[in-house]
Amino acid sequence: MTLFDKFADRAANFVSRAGFFVFCVLLVVLWGPSLPLFGTVDTWQLVINTVTTCITFLLVALLQNTQWRGDKATNEKLDAIADGLSDTMESLAAVMENLHIAEHHERMLTQARELRETVGIEERISTAKDGDDAASGDYQPERTRTPVPSDSRR
Repeated sequence: MTLFDKFADRAANFVSRAGFFVFCVLLVVLWGPSLPLFGTVDTWQLVINTVTTCITFLLVALLQNTQWRGDKATNEKLDAIADGLSDTMESLAAVMENLHIAEHHERMLTQARELRETVGIEERISTAKDGDDAASGDYQPERTRTPVPSDSRR
């Protein structure tokens, strides 16, 4: 995580608290009677408008960064879930093929392919090696798999 990302996280955490909202309300309430300090209404309005516009612009940039990273992490998790489900469906299809349940085998493979196409993930993004499936007995749970170099994945 970059320094800016850490700063954006802390800023988002700070401005999302009730205390920050109370501070903003107090600032606006105290701003009202400060008109005599600025002499004219135009100067008074210009100062409050400039300050609030700058703060809003900066907070939107910080909060967008935080939201974008959160959305990206959520999408990566959903992709991993969809890939795992697709792998499971393919393994189940292989088991069904071994049990000679052909119509279910084809349906599972079709559904697994449709899931990958719908979600938009590549054919294989998991760490499973080609040929690793429950039906062949070669399947290893992910925590016990030997890492596969990224260039050998499909």
